[in-house]
This record gives sequence, structure tokens and C-alpha cells, in this order.
Amino acid sequence: MKHLYIILLLGISVSISAQQVEKASFGTFLLKNGIVYSHENGLVKSDLLIQGGKIVQLGSNLSSEAAQLIDCKGLEIYPGMIDAGTKLGLAEIGAVSLTQDYNEIGEFTPHMQALTAINPNSVNIPVNRVNGITTVVAMPSGGLFPGTAAAIDLQGYTSEQMYAGFKAPILRFPSSGKKNRWDKRSKEDIKKANKKNFKKLNDFWKNLKVYADLKTRQAKGLDYNPQMDALVDVALGKTPLMIEVNKKTDILKAIAWVNKEKIQSIFCGVAEGYRTIDSLVKYKIPVITGPILANPSRSSDKYDAAYTNAGLMQKAGLQVAIRTNETENVRNLPYNAGFAATYGMGRMEAFRAVTQVPADILGIGDQCGSLEIGKKANLFVTDGDPFETASQVKYLFIKGWNIPLESRHTLLYDEFLEREPGLLEKK
Repeated sequence: MKHLYIILLLGISVSISAQQVEKASFGTFLLKNGIVYSHENGLVKSDLLIQGGKIVQLGSNLSSEAAQLIDCKGLEIYPGMIDAGTKLGLAEIGAVSLTQDYNEIGEFTPHMQALTAINPNSVNIPVNRVNGITTVVAMPSGGLFPGTAAAIDLQGYTSEQMYAGFKAPILRFPSSGKKNRWDKRSKEDIKKANKKNFKKLNDFWKNLKVYADLKTRQAKGLDYNPQMDALVDVALGKTPLMIEVNKKTDILKAIAWVNKEKIQSIFCGVAEGYRTIDSLVKYKIPVITGPILANPSRSSDKYDAAYTNAGLMQKAGLQVAIRTNETENVRNLPYNAGFAATYGMGRMEAFRAVTQVPADILGIGDQCGSLEIGKKANLFVTDGDPFETASQVKYLFIKGWNIPLESRHTLLYDEFLEREPGLLEKK
């Protein structure tokens, strides 16, 4: 038995070393001869200097004796993409429940912080960031108030180092539709469940407002309530509430509810937003929608309903960001945006929807989302249009760190590209 343990440990050691990703480097970097992307002007020939984790210069013929020179001739430089709705860092192996940290038990758990559950060593992080995604919002799911989401940059040894400056509690708004295609409940049962859940929401919110008022007045003898304490700033209008809502009737009901309660909100999902555009525009509600690569929400919809949804809302004047709502496939964010671009949104607006717009919605637009002097050096260098699957990212920077383009995928590819003959072939 002792020998077996030794063999297992050796096997684990070999496995870990085989998956070791090269370390990132921090310093001063001068990206020369590249074509820099601007949201206003598109691609413009320019150099870019990174120092102290930020973009410090943009322009022609830049020089720096202290900088490491990176020749970007024939390459394009873009701001890092932001996926404003994922489970990245909160989930690892689907079949192993112990690696799933996004779904807590209970209906009211807004005090559960996604940031504390982030696994900085997740193998999913290198897999996704090498496609140009530098920042994501990690979102819990589950009950009515499943937890508090957090924006993270995809570089760091601890979750605190990764924190990108945004947190907000989540409300999964009571749904009047089926949970999924396997939901066999009758219409009457669904209606009763929706009514019950909406009553739960209103009762909880009524108590929350009393708690927030007492806390504001520093009332003596007030017992600490973690669930309500996590939502006090939302009730006072200081922090936005991320509301997951998709069906037309639910979106309209959610709009009425946030206006009645005077809540600062961000609507997420919004699969049938194109059916409620007038109301969303009237109340200027920012939207994080997606995935775009999805089936229509109704069997009667046109095949491209999910593809056109984001563009229709954006064209009407809404702030629209695009998300994947994925874990392993966050890397497909540019292709979700590409479909939105093709189906009405346009390329420049679709790219803004995965860069500057989500940054603005999250309140971190002064830090990231575009290539500007003073902003974090979150960017990637590619040999072509990032919306094209054939394009390859050549360099990646997050907070000024030069990130190696290695992941579990690339390591496995390299391992088996020129493998030696197997044991059977040798015999």
C-alpha cells in the first residue's frame, strides 16, 4: 500500500509539472510598429509604451532605453476584452461538486462573495485569457439572491490581486416561464410558483428597507444580519443590483419593480430585450446580454432572434454589453460579438460591447476598456481581426504583465504534436 501511495504521488507530481505554465513578467515594454485600435478611429499606426502597469505613451517613433522592445510590425493592438457575465474562477470540473463554488444552498445568500471563492490557479483562466479576454465578472447563481458578483482581471496569485474594482449583488428575478426544456410543470404550477417567489422578494425587500433605515440612523440594539447588510447599499441607491431576467413579461415586471423601489440596476441576460425596447430605453436601463450564440427563447421566434437581440437594443440607444455566461468557453466572447456585429450591431459597436461599454456599465471605464494614456495596460496583440477564428493572439498584457500564451490546451498540443512511437509500436 505504501508503494502505491508513492507511485500516486509521483504521478501527480509529473502531471503538475507537465501542466506548469510559464511565469508572467512585469516591466517596461515598448510595442513598436503596430497598428493600434481606437474606438473612434479604428486601426491607426502607432507605438505604445507600457510602464508601471499602465499605458504611458501612444504615438509615432516612441523610444525608451529602459523598455523591452516588442516588434509588432504587421500586427494589430486591441484593448483587452471584458466578459461581464461568467462563472470563470468559480467552477472547475463539472462532474465534481467540490469544485463548483458558484451555487450556494438557500434562497437568500447575497452576502456570499464571489471574490472570496475565486480560484486564481484555475486551469480555465489561461485557457480563456489567451484569446484576448483580460477581465471578467464572476457571477454566483442559484437562489433568489445567490451572492455578490465581482470583476476580476485574469492575472494574480490571490483573488485580492485580481480584483478589478466592481462588486454588485445579484437578484434572479422570479421567472414566469419554465426553467428549461425538461421542466414538466403545468402553466398553473408555474404561475403559482412565480407568485410565491415574487411575494418572497417583496417581503424580504420590505424588511430590508426597514433594516437599512435603522442602520442609517445607527439605531441601538440592531442585530447584525449578513443577508440584509450585503444589500443595504443597494436599498440606499449607492450600489447597483444585477438583475438576471429574460422573458418579456418578467422584464416589464422587473422594470416596474426597480422603479417602484428606486433601485439602481443592471439587467443581465435579457434574452427577449428586443420585445421590450421602448420600456428599457424609457428608463435608461443598462443591459448585459448573452450568450449571442444561442437558440431562440421561443419556438415561434426566427432562427436569428438571439443574434439580433443585442444590435436591436443598441441601435435604440441602450448601453449594451455582451457576455458569454460560460466557464470554459469564455474564450468564445469575440465570436459571440462577431455574430452580433454581423446581425445588425456593426463591427465597431460590437467590439465596444466587449470592451468600453461593459467597463462603463461596471463603473470602471476610467481604468480599462480602451487604449488610452493612464489606463491599465490590459491589451492583446493579434495577427488579424479578433472576431475571426483564424486570427492568433501573439502577445497579451494584463495590468502591465506580459502574460505567456500558454494554457492546458497549448501544453497538450505541444506534448502530442511530435510524440515518440508508443510502446506497442516499439515492440
